[in-house]
Amino acid sequence: MLGGADPARRRRADDPSSGRPEARHRPARRPGVLRSTLIAAASTVLVFGAIGWFLVNAPGWARVQASFFNGEVFARSFPAIAGSFWVNVQLFLVAEVLILLLGLLVAVLRSLPGPVFFPLRFLSTVYVDVFRALPGVLVIYILGFGIPGLGIVGVPVEPFLYAVVALTLIYSAYVSEVYRSGIDSVHPSQSAAARSLGLSHWQTLRFVVIPQAVRRVIPPLLNDFIGLQKDTVLVSYIGVVEIFRQSYIKQAGSFNFTPYMATALVFIIVTIPLARLTDWLISRDRRRQAGGGVR
Repeated sequence: MLGGADPARRRRADDPSSGRPEARHRPARRPGVLRSTLIAAASTVLVFGAIGWFLVNAPGWARVQASFFNGEVFARSFPAIAGSFWVNVQLFLVAEVLILLLGLLVAVLRSLPGPVFFPLRFLSTVYVDVFRALPGVLVIYILGFGIPGLGIVGVPVEPFLYAVVALTLIYSAYVSEVYRSGIDSVHPSQSAAARSLGLSHWQTLRFVVIPQAVRRVIPPLLNDFIGLQKDTVLVSYIGVVEIFRQSYIKQAGSFNFTPYMATALVFIIVTIPLARLTDWLISRDRRRQAGGGVR
């Protein structure tokens, strides 16, 4: 009878989470999680401690410390180096907008069907192959020194302009492939449904295919732009005084390599949060796909 039921059984019946396997096993997992965390922390301290001990006990550590980790030189050079990073930010922002537009245009051209568009597909393919094959610094040299060297009247000689153009041409080739992979990932039934509703090919691309493709490739695009942010230092070879050129000037004035470490610190501070954001977006996208969410 109900009145004679076991009190412990009734308490388990009243607990809405007692029947779920994850609720029953949750307390048993907590000690294991804590133990794993402690082991990971201990092993990390041990490994990095061993590396640090090895470095500071190396025969030439005192010389390396004075040349690369001089506190006085760091304090004296860091303000100018950090201020020059604004030039890199300007390069990055201007080039990023142009890369997004040019990369999407090239991806669309490579995706055009039919023999009538073969010349456009051929030219876009050649562009992608050439600029993915050439080293970035070589493209920067050719544009930064070659175009002004022609001596054409009215052609600008500002190195910042050619730096933006070179970075745009280089990274648009890579970004176009990212876009194209997103376009190819959209199921053909999406395009067929749009065409059956009376949309033209261009309307289907604009309203159906491209919005889905762009949403799917945002994490890979962020990875490319992290690389772009770092590659802005390459334009120092054509005379743009950005963070790397400024660190070179400070190094030449102090005969010490510590300004380069200051430059490295700036990029670490800026780049690592962006990398973690990208990883989080990729993980979220994978969880959404695994859960059958809206993509």
